[in-house]
Amino acid sequence: MSAKPVPPGYHTITPHIVVRGAAKAIDFYKRAFGAVELFRHATPDGRLMHAEIRIGDSIVMIGDAFPEMGCAGPEGHSPVTLHLYVPDVDAAFVRAVEHGATVKMPVADMFWGDRYGQLADPFGHSWSVATHVRDVSPQEMEKAAAEMFSGKP
Repeated sequence: MSAKPVPPGYHTITPHIVVRGAAKAIDFYKRAFGAVELFRHATPDGRLMHAEIRIGDSIVMIGDAFPEMGCAGPEGHSPVTLHLYVPDVDAAFVRAVEHGATVKMPVADMFWGDRYGQLADPFGHSWSVATHVRDVSPQEMEKAAAEMFSGKP
């Protein structure tokens, strides 16, 4: 039996995040985003070498920082944003904030057709959370973006 190049349940791109306090981060993701823990592998000192959670239909790999091995977390700011589509962005956003996320950009209707907001989790990772509410043509999107950046309606 030959293995599939992409294991069942995974997508071709799977986020793999590093944090200080991976076990606490997993608990946060469960409460804030409805994550389901798939498994964890701890080192003898209790840090998580590797764990996996499922949020919606996607797997997120997570592990503790191991600075002695050159593996560090975002330490307060990440240049990467994890984008999460949910059925009800307003409810998901409130739940995440109630569990410790910080609002970076409040939820609002966006010109590209999503109701969208941005959060920072307590571990330094940035998240955008959205619900797609309307389909927008590339032409409509381009026009709306140009208006937004020009300051003219």
